[in-house]
Amino acid sequence: MNWAAFASAEPGSARLVEERFGAFRHHVLATLRKDGSPRTSGLEADFRGGELWLGMMAGSLKALDLRRDPRFSLQANPGEGTDMGGGDVRIAGRAYEVGGERKSWYTKEVEPPEPFHLFRTELTEVVRTYVEDEKYLVVQVWKPGAPLRTLKRA
Repeated sequence: MNWAAFASAEPGSARLVEERFGAFRHHVLATLRKDGSPRTSGLEADFRGGELWLGMMAGSLKALDLRRDPRFSLQANPGEGTDMGGGDVRIAGRAYEVGGERKSWYTKEVEPPEPFHLFRTELTEVVRTYVEDEKYLVVQVWKPGAPLRTLKRA
């Protein structure tokens, strides 16, 4: 399930997630090393053409991680201070490297520094956590094939 499918299923949630990622340029990507331990790295995420794209420098360890094991988690930059305006947002899924026409199209659109790796994502989970009325912790969880689930705790 790509970003367009999520946005079609949950347009309000998708808009909030894109706004949250759009508030800051750099975010945190978690990948898996050869030994299975997590690696976190800075990354710029790009929502374009109905996809969530992950671009990275050629030969970067995070790119090599994704080539070996496509599972990832992408955490939106929480921003300055502790208010986390818009909430805490995380996207998990699998990332697959693209080349050919798709990469050429992306390169023309974005003009990234070359050489670079480009990954298209398939989502397995989108999570937004925020505080409501300064009283409740609200967690919204979406997974493919299921409606958005909201959990609220005092």
